[in-house]
Amino acid sequence: MRKRLIVSAAAGALALLLSVPASAAQAGPGAAGIGDPYYPSAGNGGYDVSHYDIRLKYQPATDELEGTTTILATATQDLTRFNLDFVLQVKEVLVNGRTAAFTTSGEQELVVTPARTIAKGSPITVVVRYADKPGEVKRGGYSSWRRTPDGGVAAQEPESAAWWYPSNDHPTDKATFDVSVLVPNGTQVVSNGTLSTSQRPGWIRYNYRQAKPQATYLATLAIGKFDIRQDTTPGGLPVITAYSPDLGANAGAAQASVERTGELTDWLSTIFGAYPFDTVGGYVPNVPTGYALETQGQIFYSPAQFARGANTSVVVHELAHQWYGDSVSVQRWSDIWLNEGFARYSQWLWSDHENEGTAQELADFFYDYYPANDPFWSIKPGDPGADNQFAGAVYDRGAITLQALRNTIGDDKFFTILKGWPTEHKYGNATIQQFQAYAERISGKPLGELFNTWLFTPGRPAAGTNGIGAAPAAASLAPGVTTGKHPEPKSWKKIQETNNVHEHKR
Repeated sequence: MRKRLIVSAAAGALALLLSVPASAAQAGPGAAGIGDPYYPSAGNGGYDVSHYDIRLKYQPATDELEGTTTILATATQDLTRFNLDFVLQVKEVLVNGRTAAFTTSGEQELVVTPARTIAKGSPITVVVRYADKPGEVKRGGYSSWRRTPDGGVAAQEPESAAWWYPSNDHPTDKATFDVSVLVPNGTQVVSNGTLSTSQRPGWIRYNYRQAKPQATYLATLAIGKFDIRQDTTPGGLPVITAYSPDLGANAGAAQASVERTGELTDWLSTIFGAYPFDTVGGYVPNVPTGYALETQGQIFYSPAQFARGANTSVVVHELAHQWYGDSVSVQRWSDIWLNEGFARYSQWLWSDHENEGTAQELADFFYDYYPANDPFWSIKPGDPGADNQFAGAVYDRGAITLQALRNTIGDDKFFTILKGWPTEHKYGNATIQQFQAYAERISGKPLGELFNTWLFTPGRPAAGTNGIGAAPAAASLAPGVTTGKHPEPKSWKKIQETNNVHEHKR
């Protein structure tokens, strides 16, 4: 009898094994990182997100945040387990309608084990319920949630999502977003995309929709007291701006700058092509930070950006990112020059437009400004390393690289590239190597030596290389001076202000 039971059990196990698809036998956990050399734990493997639905309730007085985020994704492998990037306290996780086991690992890994293996190519619906005080949560001594006197703000690069919603936190996994936040009456909410509101006794709900693909770090959230303004550009593009009422002496300069967003967007569209998103705007909360950040369609500005008066140059910089960085995002964080070099160069173009110094004059001046032995020239903009990802060389030497390219291929091809690149890679990701190949295709010239010299070789290139840093013309020097450095363009100080306070890495 016992022998027959053993045989029956073995036969049953064999039948069960034979009934399982071959792929299920190869199922396994998704990777705990997406494979970025600068940030190995950033993002996750095994799935691709298409949409985030984030519903929050927030109490500004106590910093209490309750949330339910629904994530729509597709499995890119057979999955027995997968990770999300998140740091707040989780109450429950559902996967495809069934309760899932979960635990935490490392600094910000939420490890989810679904009740059933998920087959490659299958849709995944993940619901995460959570509650915490984000301002009190730190990982490695760092928090991306900045408390303000009347609420909180999430706006950081390369990460901030983990302090208010769970995600696959890397620029290569873009998605659309719905963000809905319930707050007490008298409190306002700023986020990305089109805005609508609804009310119930004592509370108001702000609903934002970002219908175009968005990287997770480009999603922003600000809750507190704001003067929210809505308008349109002459072409009908919605413009949303918002200001804390407590900006003090910086208030006028902030508004005089950010309220020109529509005008500057239209101007940049003549250079980079059609604006890629459904709304444009910016907000200035009452936070003690110094940086600005190109959060998609709704740019974050610190009040410090305007401490020395109006600064349209920084607005141009962040708006340029909407094409270079937001619509076309980095494939890996070492490609950061594709964001910052182009945004800085847009400031040089604005300087030329305002008759405050041409791009060539700025390139020559910056070349002289940093002596050959300055550490500035030791950083490679094309691969600066994680510690130098937002160093000045990525911005300024990065912009010089573009002027060197312009000098080499001529204005017609150069501006064709500036407009064509964000069109060809719209809503996608790209590498520096792809940009070089594109520039070579459009210009018909080999450009490897140029990019290697300016982006990947430490040290200051010889004066005159690709038309940069050649001896200044006598006519441009001060009276009685026959040799020397290139004169300072009028716009330089305002651009330098931006450079001094634009660092926004954690």
